[in-house]
Amino acid sequence: MPPKFDPNDPAVAELIASFEAIGLSKPKATDAARNAKNAATLKEIAEQNNLKDKGLNEKQASLVATLAIQAGNLGSTERTHIVTAISEGKLKSVDQVSAAVKYLEAHPAPVNEEEFNKECGVGVELTPDQVNELVKSHFEAQPVDGWSSLMAFINSAKATPTLRWAPPLEVKTSAEKLFTERFGPKEVGGKGKTKEPKAPAKTAAAAPSSESTATSSKAAERTVFEEGFLGKLHKPGGNPQIHPHLREQHLAATGGKVFTRFPPEPNGFLHIGHSKAIFVNFGYAAHNGGHCYLRYDDTNPEAEEARYFESILEMVRWLGFEPYRITYSSDHFQTLHDLAVELIKRDKAYVCHCTGEEIKANRGGEERGPRKACSHRSRPIEESIAEFAGMRDGKYQPGEAILRMKQDLEDGNPQMWDLVAYRVLNAPHHRTGSKWRIYPTYDFTHCLCDSFENISHSLCTTEFITARQSYDWLCDALEVYKPRQSEYGRLNLTGTIMSKRKILKLVKDKYVRDWDDPRLYTLIALRRRGVPPQAILNFVSGLGVSTSTTNIQTVRFEQAVRQYLENTAPRLLMVLKPLKVTLENVAEDYLELIEKPLHPKVSELGKSTIPFTRTIYIDADDFRVQDSKDYFRLAPGKTVGLFQGPHPITCTSHKTDAEGNVTELVCRLEDGKDGKPVPKPKAFIQWVAEHAASGSPVRVDETRIFFPLFTSDNPAAEDNFLDHINPNSEEVIKGAMVEVGFWSLAKTAISAARKDAEARTAKAKAAIAEADKGHEEEHGDAPVATAEQLVGNEVVRFQGLRVGYFALDKEAKLGCLQESDTEAPGRRDGDVVILNRIVSLKEDSGKSAV
Repeated sequence: MPPKFDPNDPAVAELIASFEAIGLSKPKATDAARNAKNAATLKEIAEQNNLKDKGLNEKQASLVATLAIQAGNLGSTERTHIVTAISEGKLKSVDQVSAAVKYLEAHPAPVNEEEFNKECGVGVELTPDQVNELVKSHFEAQPVDGWSSLMAFINSAKATPTLRWAPPLEVKTSAEKLFTERFGPKEVGGKGKTKEPKAPAKTAAAAPSSESTATSSKAAERTVFEEGFLGKLHKPGGNPQIHPHLREQHLAATGGKVFTRFPPEPNGFLHIGHSKAIFVNFGYAAHNGGHCYLRYDDTNPEAEEARYFESILEMVRWLGFEPYRITYSSDHFQTLHDLAVELIKRDKAYVCHCTGEEIKANRGGEERGPRKACSHRSRPIEESIAEFAGMRDGKYQPGEAILRMKQDLEDGNPQMWDLVAYRVLNAPHHRTGSKWRIYPTYDFTHCLCDSFENISHSLCTTEFITARQSYDWLCDALEVYKPRQSEYGRLNLTGTIMSKRKILKLVKDKYVRDWDDPRLYTLIALRRRGVPPQAILNFVSGLGVSTSTTNIQTVRFEQAVRQYLENTAPRLLMVLKPLKVTLENVAEDYLELIEKPLHPKVSELGKSTIPFTRTIYIDADDFRVQDSKDYFRLAPGKTVGLFQGPHPITCTSHKTDAEGNVTELVCRLEDGKDGKPVPKPKAFIQWVAEHAASGSPVRVDETRIFFPLFTSDNPAAEDNFLDHINPNSEEVIKGAMVEVGFWSLAKTAISAARKDAEARTAKAKAAIAEADKGHEEEHGDAPVATAEQLVGNEVVRFQGLRVGYFALDKEAKLGCLQESDTEAPGRRDGDVVILNRIVSLKEDSGKSAV
């Protein structure tokens, strides 16, 4: 666990004072000093720009502190440019600073000031009336169902170019006014009327269905698919062909619809970067009323495993998408072979016996001289046909013969220097067994499979830009339909690793549990941690799609997850480190049942009923023996409020063990029955009550708190990434307590998820069966959609009030979740409750100041 932050430490106190000197308030200066890395960056920025003498106001100083968090990839010149813009009043909001960071990461100094100002909204001023009109126009253009879609509407409004820089509060106010006019007053706490249909009362939170959660960012996604890179893509049939009839045949086959594909290699588990590819390919097709294939690029049998095929389909479905059809490159092995023979007959390919070193030498360069043709390039066509048959029939061992495309050695693009089309591999294939001894390469397979499937938009990342020329060359050389390849920037997260080889090293050496360890950024790991799939899609959609590579910090990803959970996760009372409290002026058998909402702003999440008794538990960190004037929680003689509790409590005494550790507090319930005025608390803390009859509290066997796995900002770039493993990346807390409403919440969440999964799966199976008509025998071994793929313990998510966001780990065992819906939820013999922290809460200035 990272060292405990102590604002009274002389070095820390000095740092806080220096941050106050640049304009931050005491609480914000303290917060800025909490993270050592961000604090060091802020100190460096302050010193380099002499901020003490700049006279920044508190808001400007806060923006500089925000810059320090985001500026890890910026040089000092770029940082100074942003600081100057802040001090001159050009950048006035966190959104503008974030835009400035993103712009300068992609366009370092010298800065094009006009372009910088445009990208960051400098000088954009909207009056309240203008904001009203723009929000109204956006409202009229959106499908809005009622108050439940307010936050999604506000987010989509703020994502539009016209409202991006509008004051968020004014956008929110305008939106609420429009919603009130359209749907009537919002129902709050059971009072007031609304024109929305009222859902039946619930006793616990229902997990939102994939269809309902998918609507939360539809408006934002609409912008992504209609603007920028994706908005400029060609219309179906707009990709040029070598012969007009190829275009006509393509349009006849597709009906003029968009067809895309997601073509992963089944040699590992998908990671966070793949979520963008899934979002772009499936999302673009769906937005345009088209279809997206899931195609396994299974041309390397040496690296493929059945578990990867299953996991890929599961992750695509978990993210909310359903493949139009599931296909394999191996479906076309015979056709690909026949086309390779045809390519030889057209004198566009030849069998080569060069070694890898000889091929490299022939490519030329400063040390190897001019580029030259391979000695086999001019061999007769008939000879290459015979040699290729020999490769197929086992005449050669791996490395002794390859089939190369005869492209253009004079071209400046290395992707045109006679790429390998086929190689010999002595490995059985998972689908074709030992039928083939030769396997096509990606460069030969990819474009032709796109052609066979009539893909209208072959969307891939920018590292394949140079491959587009060979992609087009091969299609034209064989005179087949030629899809259009278009490239967008990939998504990279800094502070972690994506390499399959490196993750495998972590797994084998026991640094992590497995590929799904919640500290990793594979999709199965994020799912296990409890990250909602829609939060990932919102994150990707919010970043936009362009030709620039997106390098984003993991903290920004976690902030996106936090924002999503803020309005979707029910809230439960929770104490991580329980400290017993006995209320001395309450009877032994005292019991008060308290009905509380599971979310103060989202009534649809339901309510829970919890007991309040003579014995309660608070968090040990919420009590101090030594009081101080800047401390507002519990101490001897001090009063605090209890969140959603009936009355405040005042500590009258405490008990300790032989080592002096506090073991119990004795407090007075300030219910006013003694005739004295009830003290007004300055702070509120969470609690849970002891009540065996109702099963309160829920005792948690393990609560797992995760921190960054690496100490380096870019472990992938380090000489030995293992040297930068964080030894304190996980803290396991035993004995935490959660309110008894946990049981009904968990059962309702699982039940709702199962029903949604069954409905989705039935629909998906019917759609695939329809699309697969005539191809049934091809894919008898393909992974199939099941309801179980979509339901796991992680659907049980909640916010532990003042603690963090948590989800049930896959190793947890809750017997009541396997019982029918008519059985009352609760603890069963053999239950094991294990929670994972998804993300921490936002910094609470009231709490962090004490």
